[in-house]
Amino acid sequence: MLRPLLLLTLLLATPLLPHQLRTCVSAQEMMGTAILTQRQQGELRDAWLQQRVDTLLPALMRREGIDMWVLISREYNEDPVLKTMLPSNWMGARRTTMLLIYDPGGGRPLETLACARYDVGDVFKKAWDKDAQPDQWAQLAELIHARQPKRIAVNRSADFGLADGISSYHYERLLDVLEPTARDRVVSGERLAIGWLESRLPAEMTVYRHIMRVAHGIIQEAFSDAVIVPGVTSTDDVVWWMRQRCAALGLPVWFHPTVDVQRADPERFDHLRSFSSRPGAVIIQPGDLLHCDFGITYCGLNTDTQHNAYVLRPGETAAPDFLTAAHASGMRVMDQLTANFRNGRTGNELLAKTLADGQAAGLRPTIYTHPIGYHGHGAGPTIGLWDQQGGVPVRGDYPLHPGTAYSIELNNAIFISAWNKDIRMMLEEDGFWDGERFRYIGPRQRELYLIGR
Repeated sequence: MLRPLLLLTLLLATPLLPHQLRTCVSAQEMMGTAILTQRQQGELRDAWLQQRVDTLLPALMRREGIDMWVLISREYNEDPVLKTMLPSNWMGARRTTMLLIYDPGGGRPLETLACARYDVGDVFKKAWDKDAQPDQWAQLAELIHARQPKRIAVNRSADFGLADGISSYHYERLLDVLEPTARDRVVSGERLAIGWLESRLPAEMTVYRHIMRVAHGIIQEAFSDAVIVPGVTSTDDVVWWMRQRCAALGLPVWFHPTVDVQRADPERFDHLRSFSSRPGAVIIQPGDLLHCDFGITYCGLNTDTQHNAYVLRPGETAAPDFLTAAHASGMRVMDQLTANFRNGRTGNELLAKTLADGQAAGLRPTIYTHPIGYHGHGAGPTIGLWDQQGGVPVRGDYPLHPGTAYSIELNNAIFISAWNKDIRMMLEEDGFWDGERFRYIGPRQRELYLIGR
């Protein structure tokens, strides 16, 4: 028999469920694609983690000359890399979480150990008996000593934040407990950490197409007559509609979306205004060029998309030719950038070559492309920043590797004589470099969305 308090709780909760389900189903139906359940997403992520450790990690460790990788984090202060190695039913580190990955060489499988009293998911096996060794740090030192690694990588980096996850205290404590000869073998795992974060499995890329369909579907609905009433709806209304739609679908956004307007007025749309000093809410009017920047997190992967729409004036059935041409000019810069992808080419080399190609073709590009995957602004080569078009020290010098994903983010400035001013056609689409060719994960926006039909 149910206890009275539990029975009351169930009765109170039951009427909410049909309404919640109707909300999610309605949103999915409008986008034309299903949303995976939390359980399905978790099972996917756990399977991917096992496959990544089995197939990607050994090659990455050998490429970087690392035979042991030690990751240490405390609850609520997690290393960004360690978070990607936790099972889907762990929300973060527990107490002090210590993971140890060892390559014994000779083509043998990696050892993946947890210096913990229990397994950390299916991948990292328990390697601490507290009754035999009460001190967790001493046990970690014993695990390391028993394997005598040549190079012990920890996540420390001066330039790549995602590869700088070990805290100052944990780093110093690790050196304290290691024997003197082992301390000299501790090295930065910067490139190993970046390699792990940036590399994508074929299985991940298959599902990434679905993730992009969902993200694009939300944008298409936002930039439609179902959401926007010209003369009434503001840019902030659309932003918060996007946030609410994602909440209804159970999808986090990794940054607050933006929606902005370019129109026939004296307002300059420069980079500082675009990236740092965005204007407040603007009422959307016929004749406006709308632009959004929007990204979701789904199945542990991120999207980052910038699409554009035109609000029809009375009597119009299509966007003006000058805006169609402006959109095509931005697409052309994207094509120039992705045509320049080569294994080993650095972000700064890609930036310089594409800017030169664009300028030779009479274009006025600005490029600020970045890797994407586990993080929206992911690990890997930085290909320009909006305010650093001459190259980005260190992060721009990192080379392109096969099996990595990128958010092709840029704009092309173009003078619109009908408006007597420059506009910036800002575009962003996510794609994948397989080592031989670049392909977009989801279809690019080939034409401006039209509002007010």
